[in-house]
Amino acid sequence: MDTDLPLIAGLVIAGFSVPSILSAFSERRPPRASLLTIVIAIGLITYAVVMKPGGYRMEEIPDAFFRVLGTLL
Repeated sequence: MDTDLPLIAGLVIAGFSVPSILSAFSERRPPRASLLTIVIAIGLITYAVVMKPGGYRMEEIPDAFFRVLGTLL
């Protein structure tokens, strides 16, 4: 669980920043805030993958998501 929270937080932040990036590009303005959130998300995901021995496999991500959700609720 130690690295599950940063992984899931990074994935959620990255997911929420995609519409913001698309909106900025469609309105022809620089996506400064969106790029900052993507950098934060990449940092959280990288931290989680590096700190967990063996890293994460794609099959583990849904389990990690539900472990974090169960812990928070």
